[in-house]
Amino acid sequence: MARIFDCSAESDLLSGMRFARAAIGRGDLVVMPTDTVYGIAADAFSPAAVQRLLDAKGRGRQSPPPVLVPGIPTLDALAEQVPDEVRALVARFWPGPLTIILPARPSLAWDLGETGGTVALRMPDQRIALELLSETGPLAVSSANKTGVAAATTAQNAHEQLGDAVEVYLDAGSTPGNVPSTIIDATALAAGDGPLTIVRHGVLSAADLREIVGDALEAER
Repeated sequence: MARIFDCSAESDLLSGMRFARAAIGRGDLVVMPTDTVYGIAADAFSPAAVQRLLDAKGRGRQSPPPVLVPGIPTLDALAEQVPDEVRALVARFWPGPLTIILPARPSLAWDLGETGGTVALRMPDQRIALELLSETGPLAVSSANKTGVAAATTAQNAHEQLGDAVEVYLDAGSTPGNVPSTIIDATALAAGDGPLTIVRHGVLSAADLREIVGDALEAER
C-alpha cells in the first residue's frame, strides 16, 4: 500500500527519505517533488523498475523517461560526448529546468526504452529531489501523471492518478507550476553535423538559451 510522507515535518521527511531509498533499491516507484512538477521515479539501472514506471503512466517504450542526476559531474559519466556549448548551458542553468538529450555511453547497463542510443539528462533545482538523487544515484523520472492528463503539482494529485502503483509519495507542498522543463537535443551538435534544437518548449525560452550558445541553437521557424 502506498505511503505519503509530509516532508514539511522533519520527522516525516527523514522517514520518507528512508522509505524512498529502500523503495528505489527494491525496484519500486517513488513520487517526489521537482522544481517544475511532481515526478515518478525509478532506478535508472533497473529495466524492471523503468518498465513499472512506464506501465504506471500508461506509456510505451517509445517514450523513454529522462534521467535526473545529482550533480554536473554525472553528465560525463552518462553521456558519451558533451559539446562545449552544452557545458556552457549546464553551467548556467543547472540545477534548473533544462533537459539535454545527448549520446549515451554504450557501456551503460540500462534499458530506458527505445532511446536510439541517447539519454535525456537534467539536474533539478529542488532540495528533496537532489538529496534523494545523491543517495540513490541517477533516477529515471517522468512527470507524475497518467499519459494524457495534466502533470501533478501536488502529491495528492499524483496519488489520485497513480495510487498504489507507487510505493512512496514525498509530499513537499505545491510545486511552482505545470510548465515543464525545456528539452533540447544536442546529439547532432555532438556528432558535428547539426545545431542544438529545441524538442519541447518549457520554462526556459529560446532567447534564454541563445544568450548562452548563440548561433549553435537552431533558428526558430
